[in-house]
Amino acid sequence: MKCQRSIAATTLFLLFFSLLKTAATQAQTLPPGAGSPAEYPGGAERTIPWYIAHASFPMPSVKAPRFPDRTFTIRDYGALGDGQALNTAAFGKAIQACSASGGGHVIVPPGLWLTGPILLQDNVDLHLERGALVLFTPDHSQYPLIAVSNGNNKIITSPIYGHDLRNIAITGEGILDGGGDSWRPVKKNKTTAAQWKALLDSGGSLSADGSIWWPGKTATDNGGRDLRPYMVYLVNCREILLENVTIRNSPKFVFYPNKCRDLTMNHVNIFNEWWAQNGDGIDISACSNVVIYRCTVSAGDDGICMKSSGNRPAGGANLENVLIAGCTVYHGHGGFVIGSNTDGGMRNIEVADCNFIGTDIGLRFKSNMGRGGLVQNIFIHDIFLQDITGEAILFDTYYEDLPAGAVKDSSGPKAVDKIPEFRDFQISRVYCKGAKTAIAITGLPQMPVNRISFDNVVISSEKGLVATQAKGIKLDKVKLITRHQPAIEADRTAEIVEK
Repeated sequence: MKCQRSIAATTLFLLFFSLLKTAATQAQTLPPGAGSPAEYPGGAERTIPWYIAHASFPMPSVKAPRFPDRTFTIRDYGALGDGQALNTAAFGKAIQACSASGGGHVIVPPGLWLTGPILLQDNVDLHLERGALVLFTPDHSQYPLIAVSNGNNKIITSPIYGHDLRNIAITGEGILDGGGDSWRPVKKNKTTAAQWKALLDSGGSLSADGSIWWPGKTATDNGGRDLRPYMVYLVNCREILLENVTIRNSPKFVFYPNKCRDLTMNHVNIFNEWWAQNGDGIDISACSNVVIYRCTVSAGDDGICMKSSGNRPAGGANLENVLIAGCTVYHGHGGFVIGSNTDGGMRNIEVADCNFIGTDIGLRFKSNMGRGGLVQNIFIHDIFLQDITGEAILFDTYYEDLPAGAVKDSSGPKAVDKIPEFRDFQISRVYCKGAKTAIAITGLPQMPVNRISFDNVVISSEKGLVATQAKGIKLDKVKLITRHQPAIEADRTAEIVEK
């Protein structure tokens, strides 16, 4: 019965995503005036090489992995695709044999493949054929603690994990299901009465105030540290490709590359339920030379997010040279997001030809004292938004990230270092139909949001532009269609120039 329910749920999920992709394809048509022949010469198809060649900064070519024409099918290593047998060992043997031979493709054929963690190795393409559904076991004992970085910190092994690897890929039209519903807490205010009752009837545990349900004991250690694993977690890897695959139902973030280089995501589908706690879709952290192309995301937290931590190199940034093009985000706290960790610095990011539909915020730039740094040279254009719950565009330097069940503490001392600095953003040809607030900018007294240019922006919303602690804000051909007037509300600390 469990297998039948899982297959039925997967069928509904595939139908849902088919509808999303159809809508996304239709939405990619440019509205009148959104692009001229000079901007899109000759109506050229905007492929990855096209976007790299037309980037607003010198975007390096992203080195793609290459694999010998050798195949290793997991069935040949004892895997059974019945949804009952645990295939962790079979995956491990196939990947080990592939890597030891010099590389190739590990084939996951159609079937229902139950497994524990999959540990990637050098020169391996994990290829999921259409019809393959990989289910990660809800048995948490299969996910051991492992050491990371200097060895003093330990994390739960991710369903898919790679560290210090080169030349790796996850490809094919199959599905990876992270079993996240066995890990994630659920907030009562994000459910209906019937859904909440069903959760309580299933077992699990409640927070002290009864507002948060956990599937079993809480996924934290004695110090309250969140032990939920990221779904696909890659650390210090190079030459990475994710292509055509669908990744869903993660315990925490869906895809989280950290300190990686030369990463391409091409036509990847990311799906988490909208109530998935910390269910970010794509979180790129301290990486360089990254392309995210024609991906579709529906998430429980931020959709496509940039993060950067660690010591920033002199004159440089830990996250740089990122190109995001032709993507669609449905549910999510933000469509395209920067932060909140920006202390490692960011520069040279371009976001083009994207649709954000029904997200809480459209373009979201957030950080705060203690985790901030310099974010500069950000180019965003041809972004089309609809039915945004909050702000179409938001700059927030007072953001506070709280785990599930935590209470905001305003009594203690605040950090005075790692000051967030947002400057040199060019935002053009952004059109939004429906938002609570068009643009909100909140800087710090000691570090205002600075040199932000808006060009050819049309937004219909309840409120218009609200700004404080901002300098060098330029509005050129900006049209705010607002229910409340005035359309621009800026205090004495905000410097806004209209053309």
